[in-house]
Amino acid sequence: MTSSEVRALFIQYFSEQGHEIVPSASLIPEGDPTLLFNNAGMVQFKQTFLGEESRPYLRAVSSQKCVRAGGKHNDLENVGQTARHHTFFEMLGNFSFGDYFKKDAIAFAWELLTNRFKLPPSKLWITIYKDDDEAAALWQKIVPADRIIRLGEKDNFWQMGDVGPCGPCSEIMFDQGEVVHADCPGIGVCECDRYLEIWNLVFMQYNRASDGTLSPLPKPSIDTGMGLERMTAVCQGVLNNYETDLFAPLFKEIAKRTNRSQKEVMASMPGRVIADHVRALTFMAGDGVIPANEGRGYVFRRILRRAARYGRQLDLYEPFLHTLIGTIVSQMAEPYPELLQSQSLIEGIVLGEEERFIHTLNQGMQLLDGVIAELKEKGAQVIPGESLFTLYDTYGFPIDLTEEVASENGMSLDTAGYQEAMDAQKDRARRSWVGSDRGAKIIENTDLYKELRSQIGATQFVGYDLLQEHVTLLAILKETEIVDSARAGDEVALVFNKTPFYAEAGGQVGDQGRLVSELAQVEIDQTSKPLTDLILHHAKITQGAVKTGDHFEAEVNGLLRHNTARNHTGTHLLHAVLRNVLGDHVKQAGSLVAPDRLRFDFQHSSALSEEEIDRIEAEVNTQILSDEPVQTTLMDMKEAVDSGAMALFGEKYGDEVRVVSVGEYSRELCGGTHCRTAGEIGLFKIVKQGSVASGVRRLEAVTGSAAYQWVKKQEGIIRSLSSLLKGHPEEILIKSERLLQQLEEKQHEIERLRSQQHASVEDPLSAVKKIGDLSVLAEKLAPAELKEIRARADHLRDRLKSGIIIVGAEALDGQKVSLVVMVTPDWTKSYKAGDIAKKLAVLIDGSGGGKPEMAQAGGKDVAHFDLIFTESIKIIEGM
Repeated sequence: MTSSEVRALFIQYFSEQGHEIVPSASLIPEGDPTLLFNNAGMVQFKQTFLGEESRPYLRAVSSQKCVRAGGKHNDLENVGQTARHHTFFEMLGNFSFGDYFKKDAIAFAWELLTNRFKLPPSKLWITIYKDDDEAAALWQKIVPADRIIRLGEKDNFWQMGDVGPCGPCSEIMFDQGEVVHADCPGIGVCECDRYLEIWNLVFMQYNRASDGTLSPLPKPSIDTGMGLERMTAVCQGVLNNYETDLFAPLFKEIAKRTNRSQKEVMASMPGRVIADHVRALTFMAGDGVIPANEGRGYVFRRILRRAARYGRQLDLYEPFLHTLIGTIVSQMAEPYPELLQSQSLIEGIVLGEEERFIHTLNQGMQLLDGVIAELKEKGAQVIPGESLFTLYDTYGFPIDLTEEVASENGMSLDTAGYQEAMDAQKDRARRSWVGSDRGAKIIENTDLYKELRSQIGATQFVGYDLLQEHVTLLAILKETEIVDSARAGDEVALVFNKTPFYAEAGGQVGDQGRLVSELAQVEIDQTSKPLTDLILHHAKITQGAVKTGDHFEAEVNGLLRHNTARNHTGTHLLHAVLRNVLGDHVKQAGSLVAPDRLRFDFQHSSALSEEEIDRIEAEVNTQILSDEPVQTTLMDMKEAVDSGAMALFGEKYGDEVRVVSVGEYSRELCGGTHCRTAGEIGLFKIVKQGSVASGVRRLEAVTGSAAYQWVKKQEGIIRSLSSLLKGHPEEILIKSERLLQQLEEKQHEIERLRSQQHASVEDPLSAVKKIGDLSVLAEKLAPAELKEIRARADHLRDRLKSGIIIVGAEALDGQKVSLVVMVTPDWTKSYKAGDIAKKLAVLIDGSGGGKPEMAQAGGKDVAHFDLIFTESIKIIEGM
């Protein structure tokens, strides 16, 4: 069977058993900041298992994209060394939400494995939790008792966290035979691969309290996981996942590029690392992960750099990873069609990051050379851990390569210090996942909010139709405590039975406004939603006192809400126009919808030209002038997608969704607030573009009165320029061009006069100093720009032919000093320009560096500038 057939058979079988086929969730977990990536099939069903959300089905089957390369589950360093570890893999799973339990889960598993996959029953072994007599009895009806192994909590008891749903599990093992380990003592004793786990059946039947006690769940559930790569290896009769058809096309492409045989590439650690890692990069970039220095982006960067480093072991020194992505897309487009739309974007992100890495790797080698040289001067023989970590973390410089270079120089590594710095970085990364202070508090207090909601029920949102409503106060939160009352001056979070206030979600900021009663006045400065149906009003009591049970008139700030609606509907139009102008590869990567502006991040590989921005802006304004109605329709998810509504990949939607349409031009799934017609947006103006990360662009825009104010500000600037240039606004361009031309002519005249000045003085070579056979020429110029210093150094090098040239000058403003050092090629083995520049920079309280033949330095200590010329000979002699 091919891997595609294995995946299809699993899903088809459970579909026949009444399971809903659920598409894979994004690799980026929705609403779970404790996870870097989706790492198991059950993650997208977590809220269902916890009873926090319901679904229209009780049985589900999926093939889930997973990454284990960061956080608690991290297989990165093992990839390539074993037959089974991967950064990216697919998890096949069937799930029951309070429907069937152990009996059916075991029966389904056995029938699928033996009757559909045709695995020999004699090859299958079973492990169960040591106290699970129920599972033992069920399995004994199917397999001999001596092939059922009881194991402890470490191996066969699963739990979602320290508290919450948990239960025993049963693993189905496949005996790969004596060829793997003839003398294997058995399951639970030996760690060899002879008995390979192919399927884990988790029986969620308990809830673990904070004190560790277990109580039965009212509706026991099933969560199973089968690794596609492992199952494919078993079905194809191979002992290594890398020998399956999932990896063969990649090995074939790598072999072509390295002039090696496919078999040789497949057997090598570099080949396996590259094949595994490029799969992970493809799916991560496809789901919106971009290179960064923390969180998911940092994991992406580490995976890419590890693959690129191993590429060098196969003589791949130029960017190559992006050329393998088409192979993966061709192979995986059927189960994951979104890859086809994103292929060019993924290739651009990977190529850009790989090019940057090659540059930084070269920088790292220069830095390492400098570190070793400085340590040798001090007589030290150990490279400090901090330096090792900087090389690895900043430049992606592999520790094994550092060890090699150090060994060649008779030095060793401070590995303990390196590990300490690495652990500190991991701790920083873990903290960065949580996000903002408010987000962190919400996460920390999730249990409090769940308890609160169970007591008072869900908050009804009525703000799509109303900006004012009579409400009843149900709960008051003061920091992390639920209190009965609050008085003037207190800052609290309030929960009502219903509310017209929109809670921050989907990029749209929360509403502001006020609450009024006969006894109190309250200002609402933010509205948030820690749970999907619990709305918090972050408030300050400005007058009187409030207590639970009080009634208020809740009033949303209408001006802010309407301005926010203009920007939200404008964002939808902008998204549609970007796809029309730039292409269907454009996908939203983030947004902010506020009363005063909108910000839209999208996947695109290059900066927009002025012509493209003009086209985009013009098209959005054309759609606004059409004044098409903005309509909202409630649909089920499938109906919405079939109607052409754009669903943002990675977002989590309920079974019933809101579809917001602007005429026939834009249709998106959205829970935000919008204008009634496109014309209400008013003027739309793009005010800024930028880059968020490799492959992700950002546009900022204003609408309505904010756009009018922006235009008026530009008019004011034009009037001021007209006054300065003593002309009419339409003459500004011509007068500015004429002024720039005059300045350029004056600059040329200054440079001509300086050249004459240099030519009139005595021959510069008369100032050459000798250190043995080495000629050193140091020259101080009158105040000049860096480009003039560089030009003079070039001229002197051409005259000198062989030796070291140092040219320096104060800046034109007299605030700093700059110098250029050049070493002719015949002397770079003994003297490097970068090293000389660093040492000279110390004299002027600055820094310097560069390449062996040319380097620059600068400093702020103008008073000691002359030391450069009096001390340079001594410094070079010392080297």
